[in-house]
Amino acid sequence: MPKTKLQDAVFTALMATLMVYGMIVYNISLDLGGVSAQSFRLALNELPLMAAIAFVLEFFVVGKLAAKLAFTVVRPTDRPQIITYAISLMIICIMCPTMSLLATLLFQQPSFFAWLQTFALNLPMALLWQLLYCGPFVRLVFRALMRVYSRAAGKAKVCELSQ
Repeated sequence: MPKTKLQDAVFTALMATLMVYGMIVYNISLDLGGVSAQSFRLALNELPLMAAIAFVLEFFVVGKLAAKLAFTVVRPTDRPQIITYAISLMIICIMCPTMSLLATLLFQQPSFFAWLQTFALNLPMALLWQLLYCGPFVRLVFRALMRVYSRAAGKAKVCELSQ
């Protein structure tokens, strides 16, 4: 997956944005009593702030911590898919309570019990959304972007050499 800091930033931005959008839609749908077109529209209002917070947390703190925690369970010699799932699980275990706390403070009457309920409702959704849909989709898109970038960089290099 990401091999450079720039690639890591792009991957994290894609993942944070899609993950946060899905979770905001989920939480708004819970508040409205069901999923509707309004849930998707309202989620766009919260997305910039929450995606920015998620990106900063993930890129600078959680990613490194999650990898360290994952390698207490898996070995570097394990299959790459197993390592990816282990890191993803650890990210969820850190990000879900943290983002639930922030959402509780920003959008609800803050209390320990409001946070606990938000976290409890978000955890199953975050696990399923990340492992089954968002994670695989973002990795697919990221690989496609890197292929396009590699081809463009290769063509630019050929043009440079021919001049």
